[in-house]
Amino acid sequence: MLQSVCGDAGSNLALYVYTGNLSPATRRFTLSALMALPLIGRANTPALAQNGPTLPLTLSCEEGHDVTLERQGGPYFRPNSPNRHGLYADAPGGERITVEGFIVDEHRRPVPDALIEIWHAAEHGNYDSNGFKLRGHQFTDADGRWWVKTIVPALYPGRTRHFHFRMQRQKGRVLTTQLFFPGEPAKATDWLFHETLVLKMEQTGDGYLGRFGFVV
Repeated sequence: MLQSVCGDAGSNLALYVYTGNLSPATRRFTLSALMALPLIGRANTPALAQNGPTLPLTLSCEEGHDVTLERQGGPYFRPNSPNRHGLYADAPGGERITVEGFIVDEHRRPVPDALIEIWHAAEHGNYDSNGFKLRGHQFTDADGRWWVKTIVPALYPGRTRHFHFRMQRQKGRVLTTQLFFPGEPAKATDWLFHETLVLKMEQTGDGYLGRFGFVV
């Protein structure tokens, strides 16, 4: 169930936190303002495709909340990836997806200039261990937003479909985690899967759109 914890529940700026049967350390939040974000992948919005999403600043809350659940980085992380938002050219045969969201602190205040790194498997399930295909880093904008255009990663034995993320606010600790896809049968046998780390997904005219907000 979703409970409003900040803002006006009738507005696009209301803020919600999941309050189901989860431990406090694994609560998932959804920003309803984020759900109103214009789709970056639309062909008729080239400015958004170049500059990222445009959205009014999300309301902040005074009360604290727990950080996003951590997950192992796995053996395939490589430092010093290129600074870029677009990974699709590394695997043009893959199925397009735009993944976007916010980084906020425990009080739901946007975290600007936070480092966020992403890496994931290619369309055939392999990772590039020699170069930087399907790897990149970026910094959140003034409103704590991040976005990347890439492909849907393939399944490989023992794992459900997922993205790897590693992020750090300025002078803060490193948070490493993974984001998962909804409706994946393989999640039942993947010990790293957790429902609080599932992307909010929708189909668009340019592939899929996945959204998630991190608390660091």
